[in-house]
Amino acid sequence: MGKEIYVNQPLSSQKIMEILDKNPELEKIKCPPSIYQRIAPKYLEALSKLGVDVEAVSYKGRPTKYDEEDVEKISLLQKKGLSFQEISEKLCIPLKTIYYLNKTPLKKGRKKKYSSEIIQEVKEQSENGLSAREISKNLNIPLRTVYSFMKADEKKLD
Repeated sequence: MGKEIYVNQPLSSQKIMEILDKNPELEKIKCPPSIYQRIAPKYLEALSKLGVDVEAVSYKGRPTKYDEEDVEKISLLQKKGLSFQEISEKLCIPLKTIYYLNKTPLKKGRKKKYSSEIIQEVKEQSENGLSAREISKNLNIPLRTVYSFMKADEKKLD
């Protein structure tokens, strides 16, 4: 098959024989450092005599889908004044990936509909003994929203 393979299982004599049977032209075995440390020195020596090197690879993960060229394209388009959404559509790269490649934190979600002053007013009226329905009428806020503000306040107390 190949001259180089990657294994992520401990190398036993049986596993080594299996690998050599499947890959007669094998020259190099790569494995994570944690597995390399557990390989018996006699196995490393025997493989070396057969012309097979065993190497610890510190990082073996999924290869990156986008390279430096893509990052440069994103940067260039941003400098031209395009929004991340427009860049995403133009390059056919997901919006979250554009943010990731540009190392820009994602924008926060929706803005709060009610200011902190209104939320505080709901809490004060609740503490003064007004019912949720009365607070809803006084502040012209949906009853369900008043309950959610009151419930959020209770959770903070717990």
